[in-house]
Formats: sequence, C-alpha cells, structure tokens
Amino acid sequence: MARGIEYVRGDATTPLGKGPKVIAHICNDLGGWGKGFVLAVSRRWPEPETAYRRWHRERAGNDFGLGAVQLVQVGPLLWVANMVGQHGIRTGSKGVPVRYEAIDTALGTLAEHAAELDASVHMPRIGCGLAGGRWQRTEPLILARLTGRSIAVTVYDHG
Repeated sequence: MARGIEYVRGDATTPLGKGPKVIAHICNDLGGWGKGFVLAVSRRWPEPETAYRRWHRERAGNDFGLGAVQLVQVGPLLWVANMVGQHGIRTGSKGVPVRYEAIDTALGTLAEHAAELDASVHMPRIGCGLAGGRWQRTEPLILARLTGRSIAVTVYDHG
C-alpha cells in the first residue's frame, strides 16, 4: 500500500525511527561539495564527501553524471545517498541548476537500493535549497518513485 510523505521539524542527519535508513540529498555535477546540506553531512561523517569527490575525479571510468546515485554506508544500518540532480551551481541570475529529470532518475535508483535494504528514506527538501528548485515539482517525483513503492519517506524541515 502506498504511503505519504511524513514531514517533521528536525535534522535529516539524525533520522528518526528504527531499522535501516538512507539519507538522500542532491549533489551537483561539477564535483563541488561545500555549501548547503552537504556541510551538515560532512560534520557527521567524512565518508560521503570523500566518496563523492573520488566518484567525480574518476568519472571517466564510472557512472558519475546527472541522475546517478552513490550509496555510502556511514553506520551499521545507515547510508547516505549522493544523488546528482543539479547541473552546475547557481551563479547570479543565470537560472537554476536543479534538473528534475535527473532527480526523477536518481529517485528511481534510490528506490531500488531502499527496497534491497528494506530501508526508510530521509531527506531535506531536496533540490529546493542551493539548487533553486520548487518543492511543488519535487514532491510528486518522491511520491511516484518512493512512496508509490511503499517506501517510507520522511522530509525534515530544519529549525
């Protein structure tokens, strides 16, 4: 049975509930890591940033690119999903870097991983911070790709 998204106030780097969990977030396709939610991730665990930078650096020989997902284990029942859903970074008024098609593809891959792990998924409002996206465009993708497959999703609003 399909579930809805649970919205809570809190920190997505300290996910609620029991069992296996995946913390999902959006990365850019430039190899940049240093602003936004990734700073909170890096404060908790060095592995996701290290893995992301290596993934980007060695991209000629791997799947790095828009829509790709890298799952990094940071605890016995906890993973961070680095999802490439942003083309470039926001600079001035040149438009927004969010790429909804890439987020949709990444969420489909994330659903496969979450199902294999029997994990719930936890995230901030992905694609809506530095990527410049709108939640009204992102939320239906999450509903279709994750909750539509009965994967529990919790979205954290900080503060």
